[in-house]
Amino acid sequence: MEIKIEFHEAANEFPLLDKDRLSELANDIEKNGLRESIKLFKGKIVDGRNRYNACLEKGIEPEFQSLPDGIDPFTYVWSLNGERRDITQDQRYLIWKSCSEKSESFQAALKAIQDEANKKRSEAAKEQERSVTETGKTFFMEKESQVVPQPVARPDKPKRTSKKKADASKTNRGTVERMDRLSKKRPDLAEQVKVGEIKATAAIREMKREEIKNTLEDIKVQEVKAVAGVFDVIVIDPPWPMKKIERDERPNQSEFDYPTMTEEELSALKIPADTDCHIWLWTTHKFLPMAFRLLEEWDMKYVCTFVWHKPGGFQPIGLPQYNCEMALYARKGTPQFLDTKAFPVCFNASRGKHSEKPKDFYDTVCRVTAGRRLDMFSRRAIDGFSSWGNES
Repeated sequence: MEIKIEFHEAANEFPLLDKDRLSELANDIEKNGLRESIKLFKGKIVDGRNRYNACLEKGIEPEFQSLPDGIDPFTYVWSLNGERRDITQDQRYLIWKSCSEKSESFQAALKAIQDEANKKRSEAAKEQERSVTETGKTFFMEKESQVVPQPVARPDKPKRTSKKKADASKTNRGTVERMDRLSKKRPDLAEQVKVGEIKATAAIREMKREEIKNTLEDIKVQEVKAVAGVFDVIVIDPPWPMKKIERDERPNQSEFDYPTMTEEELSALKIPADTDCHIWLWTTHKFLPMAFRLLEEWDMKYVCTFVWHKPGGFQPIGLPQYNCEMALYARKGTPQFLDTKAFPVCFNASRGKHSEKPKDFYDTVCRVTAGRRLDMFSRRAIDGFSSWGNES
């Protein structure tokens, strides 16, 4: 048995039960019967969608009850389901917000219909009065009274303050402010939160990611930064002041293929960072103390250390193998990452040419940041980065 009845728009403001819970409901109805009838409003199910689906699943004849045409279906649905425990605070507020707005539209449409009916009745009565006067008749004719609109229950109209909205929706001010902002900036994500497709935290993270990206990659902003010569992301791989080593023993390194700089020369560098800027400073074990001193000299705030685990590496006589390099992450101002998923500080990557940093690192930086990027002392051209160096 299958009875095809549409679900009312008001009922669809709330999510349906998942498969497992629907099955539990169906088993209960099969065992104990349908304890409450399914409510219809103008031929559509306004309450009892899950009971209806459960009856169909078990082949049970549903029981229906039609509600008066004068009710507000959005207020009715909210009053029955507003305190459901299987929805989150964020869903609850978004559902209340939608029900309130649609209730306003429903009320306005209902009033327009009633006003139009009253207008026609009034015009008809006046026309009848004119007709009586013209024929010269003097008998008394009672006018038909106008239809007076009956008050209809409705949800509280959304108020201006977050507290009043929170009280009406049975949530809290934090939820109201977060979801109002999400609804304004990304209504598509707000709808997904409302129906339970994604969590609010994921939606807000996506909204912020988009805002950051749009702000940093705006064409006019990029042009201004280009003229000023500043960047939002800078990777620095300094030519550390290493001396040439000429020996047959490990390590076998007789020369460097790039000029080196002293600590004083590196300290004197003007780092072209914008007001808010991500900085990665590559270093080896030997120059780790100097790297921290340079960040202080450049007025950069150290945050954490990224570690590149390499296959093999330099091993001094009598010491462990140095099979990793570090990139100190620091900030100027308060730059924001677009994403922090799959973004560990330790990573494995294959080796390239001497002093060449792995492509995986640059790919990750491009994924989690936006804006103008610079690769200082670059060994090769990198997609998504401007290059500053004599080998790029």
